[in-house]
Amino acid sequence: MHVPDGFIDAPTSAVAGVVAAGAVAVSLRGARRELDERTAPLAGLVAAFIFAVQMLNFPVAAGTSGHLLGGALAAILVGPYTGMLCISVVLLMQGILFADGGLTALGVNITDMSIVGVAVAYIVFRGLVKVLPRGRRTVTAASFVAAVISVPAAALAFTLFYAVGGTTDVSIGKVAAAMGGVHVLIGIGEAVITALTVGAVIAVRPDLVYGARDLRQPLKLRVGGELVDAPAADPVAAPAARTSRRTLWAGGLVTSLVLAGFVSFYASASPDGLEKVAEDKGFAESAEEHANADSPLADYGVSSVDDARLSGGLAGVIGVGVTVVAGSAVFWSVRRRRGDAEGTDVSPAGTSV
Repeated sequence: MHVPDGFIDAPTSAVAGVVAAGAVAVSLRGARRELDERTAPLAGLVAAFIFAVQMLNFPVAAGTSGHLLGGALAAILVGPYTGMLCISVVLLMQGILFADGGLTALGVNITDMSIVGVAVAYIVFRGLVKVLPRGRRTVTAASFVAAVISVPAAALAFTLFYAVGGTTDVSIGKVAAAMGGVHVLIGIGEAVITALTVGAVIAVRPDLVYGARDLRQPLKLRVGGELVDAPAADPVAAPAARTSRRTLWAGGLVTSLVLAGFVSFYASASPDGLEKVAEDKGFAESAEEHANADSPLADYGVSSVDDARLSGGLAGVIGVGVTVVAGSAVFWSVRRRRGDAEGTDVSPAGTSV
């Protein structure tokens, strides 16, 4: 659901850009509370994984495909603020390097997929895990439902943008109905991917899943007939039977590279939900040529490589690599600033000690 340039007029796009910039600024502050030395590397990997899976369009109806938006997945794995940053990094890489999603529409895309997608998913997820029995299956089931709801919510956000600043005179009611209908189907595919991924990570490292943090309860010891909290275990030292963070990270990166570099060749070539609705409702022609249409990686292919399979595979591998580097740099920077803030105490006289 990457909105191209030309769908939304300049004033509305500018307002969306301001909203998106403010949300990113708030997320940078919020992510400091969510990230630590264990989860910061995972956040960069989550961004790369979402980039890779977004290349895998899956058929949802005759002549229509969909792909992962990733809001629910990112929020549950690394937290809502960090999740917003993950999606924003992905959208930025896609717009600049691959000419996917307009540059003037970047604010609209971040608002749709990063702010609305993440916020709705996390609110639904937290509501469900609070009322359902505690357990890993609850986290997985709640992630499924949250993902299903988040996708049509993002589609509705686009419809509202189009109602305010659409550049073509079309029936908003028909656009809303078409966007909602097709994105409910896409949401089911999103939910399956999200639940499978969350479940897989919980199975090996539940301590690294932000949405499962409430499952960890302090160990109780009976001392003198009373139950007392046992000393906290070293959070860095993992039992031998548990997958190490390094192994998890390496496995996730390899999976992302395989998905983007090989599996993406078999993705559906049908237009995605927004593209199909735009064609059917008569506003597809308002799309403008991307400012980076001459990028050597435009349309997820390497311009100097003639073989389609090799070209797309190389572009996917490059995309995963660039995204994991960019994302990791952002999240390590955020984590480092948190560490600096925690390590600086100010005396009453105003002198750092």
